[in-house]
Amino acid sequence: MNFIYGFLILLGCLSITPEVYSTCTINEARIDVKWVDMVGTCTKRLKDQVKLEISASMTYLAMSAYFARDSISRPGFSKFFSHAADEERDHAIKLIEYLLMRGDVTENFQELLAFPLKVSSMTWADGSAALKSALAKEVEVTTNIRSIIKHCENPGENMKNDYHLVDWLTGDFLDEQYKGQRDLAGKYTTLTKMMETYGPIGEFLFDKKLLNGEV
Repeated sequence: MNFIYGFLILLGCLSITPEVYSTCTINEARIDVKWVDMVGTCTKRLKDQVKLEISASMTYLAMSAYFARDSISRPGFSKFFSHAADEERDHAIKLIEYLLMRGDVTENFQELLAFPLKVSSMTWADGSAALKSALAKEVEVTTNIRSIIKHCENPGENMKNDYHLVDWLTGDFLDEQYKGQRDLAGKYTTLTKMMETYGPIGEFLFDKKLLNGEV
């Protein structure tokens, strides 16, 4: 019903003359901002985390593209890092949705996306180097989440503890981060051992296992 009502308003605006069209706008509602109770420093740190998640997503996308090159041809690694890029993007979306729920992303929203994206490297020596780099990136993300939790649990004098944010980050993010780190560490160890045993063919075999979801 709300969609139909909005569509009728839009249709009405489109049907009027150009001279009147400029006045046919829907202003934002004036809402009491007292319900917005996130501490400003927590809001800023959470927005910075959005940027970090997007940066991680772009890093994994660069890895996926690198291993998909015809001169590299490691489809398993490409598929794995493409999935990792999707996960980091989804994390950024979840954080934005949380900020919207708390009412703290209504202004200057473009700041979350309009920032320079930097990928530290566009090439990697081999699969193990990429996995090691990915693990370091995940540790960076986890460390930043932990710093947000620590700060927002006790943001300072005369500022309330944001237990909801702390609980949400601890339950929704840290568990997944630790599992992801363990998975990367295990893959790195397995690949290293295979390369030590079989040489370059070890990476080829590991890539096939990645592609088939066997490791």
